[in-house]
Amino acid sequence: MDSVPPEKPLDARTRILDAAEALVHDKGVSGLTLEAAAKLAGVSKGGLLYHFASKEALLIAALKRLAEYFRSEFEAGVAAQPEGPGRISRATIAWAFGDDEACAYDERDGRAAAVYLAAFHHDPALLDPVRAIYADILQGVAQDGLPPGHGAAIMAAADGALMWRIFRLRALPAEDRRGIAAALTRLLEPTP
Repeated sequence: MDSVPPEKPLDARTRILDAAEALVHDKGVSGLTLEAAAKLAGVSKGGLLYHFASKEALLIAALKRLAEYFRSEFEAGVAAQPEGPGRISRATIAWAFGDDEACAYDERDGRAAAVYLAAFHHDPALLDPVRAIYADILQGVAQDGLPPGHGAAIMAAADGALMWRIFRLRALPAEDRRGIAAALTRLLEPTP
């Protein structure tokens, strides 16, 4: 019988960042204290201060990590699409309006949204890493080989669907997702 190796425990820095995301999600930026993050992460306050000298440094690190997660998830989605015109837009449609699991609002989405909102409320400049990634994506959409406006319309629809999920404004049943995906996919077709 093969034995499964135990999962490697998360390092202290990762546990602290996870704790910060959870605290901001559950209690807002005011609930993020160094003491609360240390306690939730299972480290001493000194251990937390070794990695993050202040609450703002912790919040900045959480934002950077979430921004890189966003970038890697997006790049993986693009890589899964065949090359050619509309590749980024196809990936966007698949991500925003694909099968249930790909579209499901999950805990990471909720934590990301909470951290983004808290950071914006605390200091809008803290969102610069996220803005930079989004600018890269929009530049890719502009160079996606589609007629002007088509990729931007697809991105706007995907952003709207994300806001619906994050803020739990509207659930998108599978039938609606398929209909929206079909309508947006028509924007990928060459225009006469």
